[in-house]
Amino acid sequence: MPSITQTYQDLSTSQKFQRRFSITIRLLVALLLIFFAIFPVLWIISASFNSSQSLATQTLIPERASLINYQRLFGLDPSYKFGDLVFQKWIFNSVKIASISTILSLGITTMAAYAFSRMRFKGRVAMLKAILLIQVFPNLLALVAIYVLIFQFGELIPAIGLNTHTGLIMVYLGGSMGMNIWLMKGYLDTIPRDIDESGMVDGASHFQIFYNLILPLLRPILVVIGILSFIGTYGDFILARILLTDVNKYTLMVGLQIFTAGQFDQKWGVFAAGALLGALPIMTIYLILQDQIVGGLTVGAVKG
Repeated sequence: MPSITQTYQDLSTSQKFQRRFSITIRLLVALLLIFFAIFPVLWIISASFNSSQSLATQTLIPERASLINYQRLFGLDPSYKFGDLVFQKWIFNSVKIASISTILSLGITTMAAYAFSRMRFKGRVAMLKAILLIQVFPNLLALVAIYVLIFQFGELIPAIGLNTHTGLIMVYLGGSMGMNIWLMKGYLDTIPRDIDESGMVDGASHFQIFYNLILPLLRPILVVIGILSFIGTYGDFILARILLTDVNKYTLMVGLQIFTAGQFDQKWGVFAAGALLGALPIMTIYLILQDQIVGGLTVGAVKG
């Protein structure tokens, strides 16, 4: 019969083996997931430095690495011209449209959410439910209606019609405020009403309470909603493709897609370089505001 000490040692050895085996499996799974996440990015980086322009013969480490694709992207290679490539204009249009849409959306959303959270008026609950119900339907269902509305608006006021950035911004504003109002209202509900009451005692109006007392407390959620709105607008393709027709007014996503449509074997390297440079604004925002993003996503859950 084995002794108790021997049995304990056998169990201890078995538990150590199981623990090591479990850690090894988890590590392998984590490495596999990391590889699947990073590989497309590495492939695009490799393609941007590959001068062969061939998607079929591309390797992860390019055989002839050079900056020729970036030179072609900015028109610095006189032997390689594309008449429809206006990369600088496209990326400027994307940043402009996304920035204006985000700023206006934040302003309107914040004031609307404050009214829904702090004020009591007839139809308040019905309006909140209607906003939530509208968000259930996919945006694709409204594409035809949006096109017709913008077309008809353009006949009355050309500045907000088809092929205008103003019309596209208005569409983005209408589509983003629904869910953002609910997110902002949920955060506002966690802020104690004692702050409002103390301001009323001092004779402050609703706007003064909102601007001086409540708004500074909303910075974390404002950052989160702002970043989500900016990324969603910056990366949108469908609405911009439908409403914009002039090559000089295209956003980056529309411009690159049309530029490479059906010609990936000739423009793949330039497309990869443009995609990488186009991701820089988003990466910059994340790096600058990463602490605020974490705070905005977690503070609302524990604030009391």
